[in-house]
Amino acid sequence: MTTIREKGYAHWDGEFIDRRFPWWPITRTSIKLAFQRKHFKFFFSGAFIPAVVFLVGIYISERIEDFRFMFKGSDKLLVINPAYFKTYMTGDFLLFMIVMLLTFSGAGLISDDIKHNSLQLYFSRPIRKMDYFLGKASVIFFFTLVLTLVPGLIFFFMKLVFSGNFDFFLAYPWLPLAVFAYAGLLTVFLAFYTLLISALSKNRRYVSIMMFTIYIFSESIHGILFGIFRNPYLALFSIKANIQQAGAAIFGQKLPYAFPQYLSFLVLGAVCLLSAYVLKRRIRGVEVIR
Repeated sequence: MTTIREKGYAHWDGEFIDRRFPWWPITRTSIKLAFQRKHFKFFFSGAFIPAVVFLVGIYISERIEDFRFMFKGSDKLLVINPAYFKTYMTGDFLLFMIVMLLTFSGAGLISDDIKHNSLQLYFSRPIRKMDYFLGKASVIFFFTLVLTLVPGLIFFFMKLVFSGNFDFFLAYPWLPLAVFAYAGLLTVFLAFYTLLISALSKNRRYVSIMMFTIYIFSESIHGILFGIFRNPYLALFSIKANIQQAGAAIFGQKLPYAFPQYLSFLVLGAVCLLSAYVLKRRIRGVEVIR
């Protein structure tokens, strides 16, 4: 007679291993998938064009006698100072390329998980909602910092190397801190902005269109309203204008718009707070009980 055995639940007596960066696999996988997307490598390479141009400008500024034929008395254009760094960091083309890259790499960060009901799968692992958020946001951190913080610090270092002295550092010892501050502000804002829009829809393509359209449309609204009312405060409707206003304040330069810089910081902060609220509502799951 064959013995019938009942198979019941076998309790696992092991213990979870607390890893230092439990969010890193999420970030690593998302960055890898971004580079596998069509045309992404092309846009990623193109985003470095301004950095190369500005780095060449720093070299020429230290060898101006050899390149004077190119400027014909306009060599003042290559004075390397905080305004030079601000021009790169807040340039229209650079900001546009960063938004394009985030459209490719960030549109599906949360929308794909909502579409495929993956949140429960994430939280069935020993990770918290904060780990999930950091894993997704770190993708934005990577692509934004590699185009802002890294070139900014390289510019500063290469200026010292090309000049062969520390005069530039002694004149602007605070400049590296300004580079860190602006890159941090831009990175945090774009992370919240990208994840906010990604959490609004299950359709990656729709999210991509929204990310790009909102950025462009906000500038268009500013241009149309300013053309009618001629009020500089209307720049507060533009994402790009607020970033550039905040960037000018951080680098100690003349403000591009005639209103207090703290208003731009408030607008950018308000978007981050709104994003945090929406993400808290949208990212739902059962976290593992240890």
